[in-house]
Amino acid sequence: MARRATNNPRQLREKGCGCKLCLEKYPAEKYGERKSRRDCLGSWQARYRDPSGKQCGPVFPTQKEASAHLDKVRTQVREGTYQDPKRGAITVDEWYEVWWPTVKIKSVTTKNRKLSAWTVHVQPKWGKRKLNSITWIQVQDWITNEVKGHATQKKVLELLRHMMVAALRDRRITVNPTLDIEVAPAPARHPDDMIPPTAEQCALIRQHLTAYYRPLVVFAEETGMRWGEYTGLRACNVDLERCTVKVKEVLVDDRGKIRRKMAPKSRAGFRTVPLTPAAVEAVKAMMDKHKPAMTESSIEDGMHPEELVFRGPLAGRTRKDKEGVPVDLDAVLTRPNFRRHWIPAIKAAGLARVVKNAETGRNEFWPRVHDLRHTFATRLKDAGVPEKDVQVIMGHERGGKVTWLYQHAGADLVDEVRAALVSGRHLRAVS
Repeated sequence: MARRATNNPRQLREKGCGCKLCLEKYPAEKYGERKSRRDCLGSWQARYRDPSGKQCGPVFPTQKEASAHLDKVRTQVREGTYQDPKRGAITVDEWYEVWWPTVKIKSVTTKNRKLSAWTVHVQPKWGKRKLNSITWIQVQDWITNEVKGHATQKKVLELLRHMMVAALRDRRITVNPTLDIEVAPAPARHPDDMIPPTAEQCALIRQHLTAYYRPLVVFAEETGMRWGEYTGLRACNVDLERCTVKVKEVLVDDRGKIRRKMAPKSRAGFRTVPLTPAAVEAVKAMMDKHKPAMTESSIEDGMHPEELVFRGPLAGRTRKDKEGVPVDLDAVLTRPNFRRHWIPAIKAAGLARVVKNAETGRNEFWPRVHDLRHTFATRLKDAGVPEKDVQVIMGHERGGKVTWLYQHAGADLVDEVRAALVSGRHLRAVS
């Protein structure tokens, strides 16, 4: 093994120093007269090679600090724990450019959510900061005082945490500043604001809804499927003889553009859903209107709207574009367009209720079309369908989530409990 150098750390010569060695390197004739002194003012450089063989030479004000740093680095190199400080000195913007292409995201909606969190929250705050300069208290202060809302705080903190975990694994930082960050608690909502519409209320809404969209709402109420699942339903996946539909794909909103997505929300989303007579009639009504093609195109082939069962009223029509060229309208259903008919209907039915979102401060209308899924789940509960079966039909991996998220207590629960307390009779058991 080669002998360790005796001049490491070494003192660097200083132009402003008047010691003998500094005057020899920087003579007074060229660099000016300085007061003569015995001890040198120059800083101390600690020289070493990192595990890749690169020469490093950080500078310290005293020999003691330089020697201590050398001892620490030599130990880290031997133990395999050495980290180059310069690797963590890049900005968060630069790290994002390195890290983002390595992230594997299957869902388009998840990708859009992360991109939104980066462009709106993380990049403006931390983009110009160095990775190794961010501290825990700075992140906590940012989450507490600058990012508003429980859901938004969780979303942006998740993205920043993933970036920091990757930087930690890549040996760019020694401590993850996003660990144990506390977010605001989720706002509590009164049960009355969460109760889905009853069957009678749904019927009242349909009476005031545009006639064209009534089959769509009936189908949503009778199947409990998600918006993207029934708007993406293709005729080839409908079996009217067996009264079933197969959920094989969904439609998602990719930054304003509707796209096909193979996997539903989870693997449990691939399922077969039974159709009630009302749902069958709704499907037949739309199929008779648009005559959808029974072909089964692949997702890579594009939208192929001619295969969709539920489409907008402009399906099959043409409209001239800005250059005057006729263009066939695909009439794929979107939430914003449907809301233009849904909100007037719930208002006309006298059911519309404005609920203020405690996180965003925005006013939202109840009921939403998604609440029909809650109505379906509660209907199965009241019919005594086992929770495991409800889980399968609704496309959830965990049955417990169906219980606390979708199934709601009936309107007669309060009266039943009061009667039990007064008369002493036992409550009925519900499986």
